[in-house]
Amino acid sequence: MARHTERTQQPAAAANSAPASAAAPALPPLPAASAPPDPSGQAAEPTTPPTHAIPPTPAAEPTPLPSLGRQSRTIAALITVLGLAVLIWPRGGDSSTAAPAGFLLDDGGRAATLGSRLAPVTLVHFWATWCPPCIEETPALDRLVRDFSSYRDFAVLRVAVADSRSRVAAFLGAGAPGVLYDPQWDVAHRYGTDQLPETYLVVHGRIVEKFIGEVNWDDPAVRQKIAARLPRGPAGGASGMTDSSGS
Repeated sequence: MARHTERTQQPAAAANSAPASAAAPALPPLPAASAPPDPSGQAAEPTTPPTHAIPPTPAAEPTPLPSLGRQSRTIAALITVLGLAVLIWPRGGDSSTAAPAGFLLDDGGRAATLGSRLAPVTLVHFWATWCPPCIEETPALDRLVRDFSSYRDFAVLRVAVADSRSRVAAFLGAGAPGVLYDPQWDVAHRYGTDQLPETYLVVHGRIVEKFIGEVNWDDPAVRQKIAARLPRGPAGGASGMTDSSGS
């Protein structure tokens, strides 16, 4: 047993006694790490970093210039419409305003023009039988008509607004045939009237005075305003101021 032990230790001693100058053999370089094999058996393709493609910016389309011809036609059309509106829809109230025209209905329900019935000096009176101040004003207006009847250049034109011919006939009696009717306020609104009664003094087609509300047509100052627009007539002189106390 002792000999077996010594023989087994001799090589180790010999190895330890080897000259120190003997260089250790150079180790081969480590192989580069490789990707694990693809289970499908196909060779793995080299991995490249993804790149994000930037879509090209579309070029802005040029804004088409408006056609000068079309603009000119549009402007001309607007000017024409505005001009017609001024002529057709004027508003009364001062001496420089032309009296608006318009279509009304006569006592037979037929269309009647307002302009053709205007005298050189006319009171255009908007009223209605459903209007209490209009009813109260009527007797004085009737006296004015009677006292100025000698003036050929003067007329009182009564326009019943939103009223019926039967009610006007029942109220005015013999005076009803000369009344005109404005069922939808069309002509009244053209004059600038939105309440009743209102009366316009129209001289040669132009509004020179506007009377708002109930008027005392027996008042000498009111009559003088009318008479001043008339030539001197036979009855009542230039002022047209006769005794209006009677009915």
